[in-house]
Amino acid sequence: MKLTSRGRVFYAQERMGLDGRAFTVYKFRSMWENAESDSGPVWAPEDDPRATPVGRWLRKLDLDELPQFWNALRGDMSIVGPRPERPFFVEQFKHRIPQYMLRHKVKAGITGWAQVNGWRGNTSLEKRIEYDLYYIENWSVTLDLKIMWMTVFRGLFQRV
Repeated sequence: MKLTSRGRVFYAQERMGLDGRAFTVYKFRSMWENAESDSGPVWAPEDDPRATPVGRWLRKLDLDELPQFWNALRGDMSIVGPRPERPFFVEQFKHRIPQYMLRHKVKAGITGWAQVNGWRGNTSLEKRIEYDLYYIENWSVTLDLKIMWMTVFRGLFQRV
């Protein structure tokens, strides 16, 4: 990151987790400093022009998410669970989708059932919630192991 853009290596952002409590999530910075200063909170498209050259590569391989293992060690997140959202979006989504807040009954995760099934980022919110709720209702160690395996497999073989 330091090679292609000025600024910090790490990026911290408020997200909503278990029981709707706010926590700080950590990522490698993949966008230019103050990327949302003009626009405010927006969804980042896959080919986001605000991404730095190194950031584009980090995002493509999901390596920008690696610092979230620190969040998992701290107990803010789990390795597997619904992805945490920013408070700005949670406020909107809870009014649009009746069961949205049920996803906050478990810890947020670095990876999740929705993500390994292709429902991530700027995709159907309703489908992501459907998959998050499936995960919560059908949770098992076996399902967590399957999600972790799918995350590694897709990261190594389907994105490069």
